[in-house]
Amino acid sequence: MTSPTRDSASTPGPDSATAAGPDSDPAAGPDSAPAPDPAAGPTPPPGCPAHSGPAPAGERLESLHGPEFAADPAATYARLREHGHIAPVELSPGVPVSLVTSYQTALDILRGPETFSKDARHWQALADGTIPLDNPVVPMMMYRPNALCSDGEAHHRLRSAISDTLDRLDIHALRRYVERSADFLIDLFGPKGEADLLKEYSARLPLLVFNQLFGCPPELSEKLVRALSALFDITEDSEQANVLLAETLFELIALKRATPGPDMTSWLIAHPSELTDEELVHQIVVLVGAGTQPQQNLICNGLLLLLSDERFAGALAGGTMLIEDALNEVLWKDPPLANFCIHYPRHDVTVDGHKLPKGEPVVISLAAANNDPYLLSNRRGNRAHLAWSAGPHTCPAKDPAQVIAAVAIEKLLDRLPDLELAVPAEELEWRPGPFHRALAALPVRFPRTAAKSDEALAEMVAAATETGAGAVGSTPPAAGENAGNDGPTETAPSADDTASSATASTATAPESGAEREARRRWWKSLAQWWRRG
Repeated sequence: MTSPTRDSASTPGPDSATAAGPDSDPAAGPDSAPAPDPAAGPTPPPGCPAHSGPAPAGERLESLHGPEFAADPAATYARLREHGHIAPVELSPGVPVSLVTSYQTALDILRGPETFSKDARHWQALADGTIPLDNPVVPMMMYRPNALCSDGEAHHRLRSAISDTLDRLDIHALRRYVERSADFLIDLFGPKGEADLLKEYSARLPLLVFNQLFGCPPELSEKLVRALSALFDITEDSEQANVLLAETLFELIALKRATPGPDMTSWLIAHPSELTDEELVHQIVVLVGAGTQPQQNLICNGLLLLLSDERFAGALAGGTMLIEDALNEVLWKDPPLANFCIHYPRHDVTVDGHKLPKGEPVVISLAAANNDPYLLSNRRGNRAHLAWSAGPHTCPAKDPAQVIAAVAIEKLLDRLPDLELAVPAEELEWRPGPFHRALAALPVRFPRTAAKSDEALAEMVAAATETGAGAVGSTPPAAGENAGNDGPTETAPSADDTASSATASTATAPESGAEREARRRWWKSLAQWWRRG
């Protein structure tokens, strides 16, 4: 198989040595790559008509933005494989891209920064005005000064700020906070005996976690979630949503500069990389974007699998291992971010017989690559899926993301063991959009369960907030340890001693009675507002 990282006569770019981290070995998968399946048949020779190449002139491109694709993406991916490992598709009207459907080809591109850039300023059709700025997919694809859209030294600097900040999270404290937030939400809909788990649980729980981790007041986080929903859904309001997102984050940063606290926003501000306000906004966009919409989709898709697949019937009390198995299967078969990881060839290049022109977007289909027929079908316990990407841009927040999803599902099934779908799984609708795999609703029913009073709810979640404020921020390792690596579990925080000690003292300081009373009143008002919703 021809790949740009192994067979093409390409010259590495000047930033390739710093962009490629220890996770960018092109000879291995993200964990333990599945073996090829001999039953899938041999790979066609590069260049044959069935193997690759653009769609014939006049032939309509496969669309990834309509309801047909949302209802049955697997059928679309099957047709695209007739083109070979890469196929032409339309992300949005007037936006053609090359979609990678092969696992190995995806891995090669993800680990080939010397040939493929993440910087959207290489996108020639956007730069010359062929694709207008108001196209609904542009906000999700445009250049932003963040770690996701950067290469080389710029990527290393920005990612280190994110990784160092994530390293300061206490996973055990995070778990406790998610548990108590889940209890809070379940008590809101438990007495009804029915719920839309998307609207009333999966979408709200990441919002509570975001409030806690980023020190975000509810009036700002509600606007952020609304803006992010519009961006992922690719609505006509995407451009306005992008403006709302930026404005709201600038408000948050101004607030935390004035009153820093034991939260990720304050830690990013205090990081020795000295991020500008614009850079801060865009690092938070990456973290919040990954922590809200994809997070709620992972929770919902995991619940759908557990409630609809007969393999799990009667075993919903099977504990954490069962839930982890279900989430791993979702990440393989139905990842919440289905098509993303956008790259731009630095020069004309041929990959597996498919010509990729310089500056034209190449999108990785994480869903199609994970379900490549050339892989062995038995993936139980194998975590070499591409749902978290691979190479230098591997998701740095995958560990906390899995904790949040697993705890959310575990707590729900523990509290509501007789939970069942209110409609057959095949009647559920999926939200259109080229990037995500997202349910429109997840209606369920269950025996009614008594809820605590609003007063008790407020006290319970206020206690969770107080506990999280003292424990979510942990003391970072000494500056300089593992400083050469580029990942959340590999890069030690390098904040200066003054900032670290100031944050640590803030994180462990107990709340005053007035502060505790204010939090109690806030949670009570939030409960009342959500009940009205």
